[in-house]
Amino acid sequence: MDTIESLRLKIVTAEELRSVVKTMKALAAVNIRQYEKAVEALAEYNHAVETGLQIALRNKTRWAVKATPAPRHSLIGVVLGSDQGMCGQFNELIGEYVCEHLGKLNSSKGHEAMLVVGSRLAEFLLERAMDVREVFMVPSSVTGIVSLVHDLLIKMDELRALLNLDQVVVYYNKQVSNTSFAPFEAKLLPVDLEWLNRLKNRGWPCRSLPTYTMDWDRLFSALVWQYLFVSIYRAVAESMASENAARLASMERAEKNIEERIEDLNLKYHQSRQLSVTEELLDIVAGFEAITSKPEKYDRGRKGQGA
Repeated sequence: MDTIESLRLKIVTAEELRSVVKTMKALAAVNIRQYEKAVEALAEYNHAVETGLQIALRNKTRWAVKATPAPRHSLIGVVLGSDQGMCGQFNELIGEYVCEHLGKLNSSKGHEAMLVVGSRLAEFLLERAMDVREVFMVPSSVTGIVSLVHDLLIKMDELRALLNLDQVVVYYNKQVSNTSFAPFEAKLLPVDLEWLNRLKNRGWPCRSLPTYTMDWDRLFSALVWQYLFVSIYRAVAESMASENAARLASMERAEKNIEERIEDLNLKYHQSRQLSVTEELLDIVAGFEAITSKPEKYDRGRKGQGA
């Protein structure tokens, strides 16, 4: 049975842990908004890239984007996870989704090379015999996303040349609400020709069209590179927002459990304290009765001797 001192120590420890959990909740909430703003800010940049593609395609009387047909069952997978814990089933969810998706593609007839962001997710995929070619650290803030995306694009080009793979798919958890998310996939390459045709035929807001002097092939390649950059940047930011949403949900559950534990410990503490006080009072009463009864017995004894 716990003593009063041990219960008091447990209460203090639980309250300190609750304070840490509250701090982590606040940080997760702030981070969620930070990455949401990054995604929102990306919309204008994405619009500029699409506008550039639209102009390039409209000014080209004859054009054809010949995306090299990739083997149906072969691809480069960019999988986004986390390095840190306390985010529930965040890595397991996207890892299982990737395994299930590749299983549906009948991947035994092809080849997949994985570029993984997050050491915990990399361990999960390696345990399932996935071909993890390189593992990248998750950025600690929004400012680190740019360098990560550049590194991923460079490595993607290297793998495409090395393995002759032209299909690129990014897998990540996409935020659904402040505390929930769901696995998602986005095919980056080959470029969607229907999407390019829609851009070409999209209406222009004014009568005058911008011009350019750059070689068309170089311009188009640069714009497609920017399209890939925007797509992966958005995926990373949304994945990091989802990671913090998972951490926020975990911290809320932890806080609830801690509060229930503190309530239970306080109840036990007060019960033990009341029991201790009751025992002390009984000891005092018993001692008082013993002291007050001795003179009476002593007087009766003297009277008997005198008789």
